[in-house]
Amino acid sequence: MPSKNRIKEFGAGEFYHVYNRGVEKRSIFLDRQDYLVFMNLLKKYLLPVEMMDINNRRANYFEKIELNAFCLMPNHFHFLLRQHSDRDVTQFMRSLISSYVAYFNRRHNRVGSLFQDIYKAVRIESNEQLYQVVQYIHLNPINLVENASDYPYSSFGNENQLAWISPVPTGYDPARGRTLQSLSGVEGAKAL
Repeated sequence: MPSKNRIKEFGAGEFYHVYNRGVEKRSIFLDRQDYLVFMNLLKKYLLPVEMMDINNRRANYFEKIELNAFCLMPNHFHFLLRQHSDRDVTQFMRSLISSYVAYFNRRHNRVGSLFQDIYKAVRIESNEQLYQVVQYIHLNPINLVENASDYPYSSFGNENQLAWISPVPTGYDPARGRTLQSLSGVEGAKAL
């Protein structure tokens, strides 16, 4: 029987909570450089094409994937993603994970799997679930820092500095697969 949240049947225009952790719950980020390399890979894949170096444009997912929230923890990561067609999450995650594992193994002189399994993904079914997932992602580092917005490897508090982050949506209607507005600039949005 497949593990929970492992079967991937993605739909166009839908949001997903995507996550994974290190094999044997080991750290996947050993120092600041590892975090920054992972974030630079996110940037490489998600930055608007017109803002990219011409040499990095071939593997860009800007018009395919929206990253609305993320948090990189020492032994796992969380994303809130929205894809525009049925296969975008799969292709994006394959590119991101394989690039990071190749870097990590080369840098730390190791071989083999870095992640416990293929990433997990949960389809967002309601507005309430969407906001719960955003809050869960943003508050994940609360045991590492006094204020979650001070954690440097998260979208929380950094949304305006990261051009590759899409605003967290409000008014999302899963039945219609669209958002009415975003939390950016909405009074109290940082309280999530």
